[in-house]
Parts: sequence; C-alpha cells; structure tokens
Amino acid sequence: QVQLVESGGGLVQAGGSLRLSCVASGNIFNINAMVWYRQAPGKERELVARMDDTDITKYSDSVRGRITISIDHRKNVGWLQMDSLKTDDTAVYYCFGDFRIALRFLQHRQEKHWGRGTQFTVSS
Repeated sequence: QVQLVESGGGLVQAGGSLRLSCVASGNIFNINAMVWYRQAPGKERELVARMDDTDITKYSDSVRGRITISIDHRKNVGWLQMDSLKTDDTAVYYCFGDFRIALRFLQHRQEKHWGRGTQFTVSS
C-alpha cells in the first residue's frame, strides 16, 4: 500500500520561504507524476504545482515564479519550495501522486494516492 506523508508546514512571515516535502512509501516502481494542491479556509482545493516523470512542470498563475516543484525519483520524495510567501498562500497543502506500482512477476499497475496534508500559515 502506497502512503504519502507531507511535512514542512508551520508559521512563516510574509516574504519568507518554506519547503514542503512529500515522502512516498510502498512498492513504487515509478512516480508518474506528483501534484501539490492547497485548500484555504472556505475555498475549494486548487492545483498549485505539478511535475511528471519527464520533468514537465505546471504551476498555477497565483504561484508561478515563486514556487518550484521537484522530485527525487530515487528516494521517492517530492518537494515544494515556496518563496516570497504571501498571506494568501495560507492553506493546507496536499500531495497527490500518480504511481506505477511493482507487482509480482514483473507486472505493474497504476495507483493514485493523496497525502493527509500539512498546514502552513503566512503571517503579515
């Protein structure tokens, strides 16, 4: 069973930086894609950044230029580096992974999993 665990949340002042991590565990053959979402109080969950296994990235307009997503495929860890933080960045951040799972007899299957989220607050 694949599990995703986010960490790195906390309290940061506006203008500061923070790096979130997402550790994936299980019989992971490949991370096809990793996506970071966030959900602010009273708002819908929104995509923040996405990276696939060809290193193609996608960022939301609200964070482009301030956030960098990366993945270490050897360690099955993803990061979200956030700089020039704004109070609007306050949210629970969730990691979502699209994986190829190794099964017996050299078979694989695709699985998608969510982490439980990590909260961080940007103070003014």
